[in-house]
Amino acid sequence: MILAIDIGNTNIVIGCLSREKTCFVERLSTVRTKTELEYARDIKTVLDIYHISAKEIEGGIISSVVPQITNGVKLAAEKILKKEVLVLGPGIKTGLNILMDQPGQLGADLVADAVAGIAQYPVPLIVIDMGTATTAFVIDEKKNYIGGMILPGVRIALDALVSRASQLSGISIDEPKRVIGKNTIECMKSGVLYSNAGSIDGIIDRMEEELGQKTTVVATGGLASKIVPFCKRQILLDEDLLLKGLLIIYEKNKGIHHEGK
Repeated sequence: MILAIDIGNTNIVIGCLSREKTCFVERLSTVRTKTELEYARDIKTVLDIYHISAKEIEGGIISSVVPQITNGVKLAAEKILKKEVLVLGPGIKTGLNILMDQPGQLGADLVADAVAGIAQYPVPLIVIDMGTATTAFVIDEKKNYIGGMILPGVRIALDALVSRASQLSGISIDEPKRVIGKNTIECMKSGVLYSNAGSIDGIIDRMEEELGQKTTVVATGGLASKIVPFCKRQILLDEDLLLKGLLIIYEKNKGIHHEGK
């Protein structure tokens, strides 16, 4: 069993998992001002809640898109585990062939998503990750990462709407009663959910058209479960995809750093 941590712009996702099972997945708020000790306390608290001892954990791996706190979280995890924690980045084997203009610019979260997607689902494959930003990328029939797109995430769009329209207030992202809203709150809920669902459907159509093939489509990320039920396309929901990718990458690199290679 390993500790896998994904540091995103809004949340830090923490999970303990092995090939056989996922013990837990929890989310913490990403706070850029927290100290190493505060993050260590957070990690320890989550492990205690699930009655998991650090001794049961073989090692750890982190993916991050927030460089300012990556090392602090790594040191915090090592403080709890008393073991080295890998950070997904240069020098880490992934086995992923990235056919992009600048492969090094690809976010660690998308690398982990892609590695897990290739391992678990038929290709060609579209993976949609709905977090702070919504990303969609394509794995071709030869298991190459060929590119994708980035668009504003659900909450970014909602926050922008509320901040720019003085008569609109914040809402929760949950199911509207109808498509055609009868009051301001209903109209906002319907607009946010169905516009994003329609956007995802349209993105899949256009990607498949350019690729010239039908694809398997998998959605992940904190907001995927809110939007996918309203999509018309068949989309598989895998909320643990990124952590599964981190497990695969950890296993590819197990022992390498200890051997000094």
